[in-house]
Amino acid sequence: MTTIAAADILVVDDSPSKRYVITSWLRREGHRVIEAATGEDALALLHDGAPGTELVVLDVRLPDIDGFEVAERIKDDPRTAAIPVIHISATAVHAVDRTQGLIRGADAYLAEPIDPDELLATVGALLRYSRARHRAERLAGRLTRLVETTQAINSATSLPELLRLAAVGASQVFGGAAAVAAASPETGALAVEVDAAGAVPLMRAAHREHFETDPLDGAVGASLFGQDDGPWWGGRPVFRVVARAKAGREPLHIAVPADGFTDDDHDVLRQLGQAIALAVEALRSYDEERRTALTLQQSMLPASLPPVPGYDIAVRYRPASDHAYVGGDFYEIVAVPGHVVAAIGDVAGHSLRAATIMAEVRHALRAYLAEDHAPGLTLERLNRMMLRFLPEEIVTMCLLRIELASGEIRLTNAGHPPPLRVAAGRAVPVEGRVALLGVPTVHDAETIFTLDPGESLVLVTDGLIERRGSTFNEGLERLQTALAGGLGADGGDGDLEAFCDALLLGLGDESDDDQAMLVIRRGI
Repeated sequence: MTTIAAADILVVDDSPSKRYVITSWLRREGHRVIEAATGEDALALLHDGAPGTELVVLDVRLPDIDGFEVAERIKDDPRTAAIPVIHISATAVHAVDRTQGLIRGADAYLAEPIDPDELLATVGALLRYSRARHRAERLAGRLTRLVETTQAINSATSLPELLRLAAVGASQVFGGAAAVAAASPETGALAVEVDAAGAVPLMRAAHREHFETDPLDGAVGASLFGQDDGPWWGGRPVFRVVARAKAGREPLHIAVPADGFTDDDHDVLRQLGQAIALAVEALRSYDEERRTALTLQQSMLPASLPPVPGYDIAVRYRPASDHAYVGGDFYEIVAVPGHVVAAIGDVAGHSLRAATIMAEVRHALRAYLAEDHAPGLTLERLNRMMLRFLPEEIVTMCLLRIELASGEIRLTNAGHPPPLRVAAGRAVPVEGRVALLGVPTVHDAETIFTLDPGESLVLVTDGLIERRGSTFNEGLERLQTALAGGLGADGGDGDLEAFCDALLLGLGDESDDDQAMLVIRRGI
């Protein structure tokens, strides 16, 4: 025979003798019994005096309101709707009465004289069903919150943000206190604690005791265990999960108080620990790739600019924010006798691969520039190289050569944002473009014009133009306005470096993309 764990049961009957008999049967079975003589008393107890009640034995004939209405009000109230109700009656025993009782909320209907074994069997059956449903609903709710927490932590862009979301999510999953701890080279060891459901998460540097236990011994996996004391909540007993997604990494630690934990909760906690560990590892891997790409990208940029008599040149490169991938933006300045050659470009994509392709393209460009070809022919050769050795890649590039004595510029623009000529309060795009590099078509067409004394030529990558929610042309107009009001208003002799800083501050902060800028100004 299946044993039913003791329950808190409310017996409602206006007859003291009947209540005594029924409560005696229930108590002998181990249940805890609360009594009420009227319908209103029963409802008040359920709402305020006995909130843990698991089942109601309810007489149909009561002195104030009948049992049918009491059952109906129990089922209509979200606080008590899940509590099973057993109707008992010595008078309302006909089929129509039983039908009404079941329709209006009762889960079972027993007619007197009541057999004690039948009552106890009915109580056991309803408790089994009620507890199974409660367990399923509780587990479903926790799994739903587990999914929501997993989605939230995988959107985090830093370890502190991830741990905060994880601690708050764990608190919501288990409806109480929660703590998580992890480490990274950038932040060191961090712990985030939530002292109760809905409490504000507290972040601090993690202590040694947060990490001293590693049942995985450096291996990949997740281990759940109980701990009688620890660094959380005054040494309360907790269940902990230590999880690691990559061998040799510092593991992820999560702890929640052990009060009222079930086997289902153990499984949910283990799954949550694994999910957080995977999110932490993804963030670590991303950070490592980003640092590598950024180091490679910056190492490829010119360490210094060559002196160019009669011209001022300023460059800027600002990588994407920590929340974005590294791209393939670059610039190049090469001085040759009587000329200066300048280029700015952008490799499609944002990743370590984009930075690597940028390095290959830049080295090939320098090799072709050493042959002293015109910009159009140089890009034609560079395009043939890409079609042969980098057939899947796309690059935009603007390449120009300036004759220093005359200021004549020969320029080929392969799908890049147009350069802007800035003078006398105006910023005008240089028209004329050929296809992007990586497209099988000719790239030798050139645009020829003269840079006048005091006039500037500004070349930028799309990080200074494109914005979410606006078109490319709108972004280009914003840039033209900023250039005309700054560089174009200084008469051709303002501080070029200060202007570049101001432009990045004004337009660059709105972008999460890489930004490169090259400004060439002919002296007056």
